[in-house]
Amino acid sequence: MKAKIFTFIALALIFNLATLAHAGDIVIKGSTTVLPIAQKCVEAYMKKNPETKISLSGGGSGNGIKALIDNSTDIATASRFIKNKEIDMFCGKGIYPVPFAVAYDSIIPVVHPSNPITNITLDQLKAIYKGQITNWKEINGEDKPLVVNSRDTSSGTYETWEEKVMHKERVAPSAQVMASNGAIAQAVSKNKYAIGYVGIGYLNADLKPLSVNGVTGSKETTLDGTYPISRPLFMFTNGWPTGEILNFINFVLSPTRGQNLIEESGYVRLY
Repeated sequence: MKAKIFTFIALALIFNLATLAHAGDIVIKGSTTVLPIAQKCVEAYMKKNPETKISLSGGGSGNGIKALIDNSTDIATASRFIKNKEIDMFCGKGIYPVPFAVAYDSIIPVVHPSNPITNITLDQLKAIYKGQITNWKEINGEDKPLVVNSRDTSSGTYETWEEKVMHKERVAPSAQVMASNGAIAQAVSKNKYAIGYVGIGYLNADLKPLSVNGVTGSKETTLDGTYPISRPLFMFTNGWPTGEILNFINFVLSPTRGQNLIEESGYVRLY
């Protein structure tokens, strides 16, 4: 896979392909995890550059990458890296996507604030999402059935969860499938017996984050790798970006501008 990644990045740099947006217009589609970051950066960038129009929407990492393949977006946001089969689809259309890591994130298991549970293990999470643990009393909670909430399969957050928690085993069909981090957060905040998982930027007073294997998800544990469910967040462009798209990417990556906004969004800055 590394060889393919280096190949399409090299081709992008060689061909310097043109992006779809006209001067001053940018279309961004993709991950709901990256959405709060993108929203803050878009608002700040357009305030600084009022002549620039930026369209922003979520829908999931897979949908953002598909939009880049279809040439219907200038920037695809994703909470995972591109898959081998997607690289083949890009190359088949003469598109050579360039990845930009823009932030780091940890996926946090969350419950209702009234839930007495404070820590959970990776093995317990896997058993819950496989449908093997169905009652809170099995993990020292109340004698109440678990209400399990998960992300849809087009989500990069789901794919990271599937890799790092489920070890490629599928989530049980009994889990309630949600289309966004926000939907998970809302569902868990309204149900005393629910469990779900969200990006670190979606934590709020209506959710109780659980530590995993005794490690709390935080800026420090994300950066030092001790929190076990963490990942980088990306923006992808069609070829090496130019013009307004390049200016926006540079804004997001700037240590004194976009990276400050990323921290304000509750995510972990690159440096």
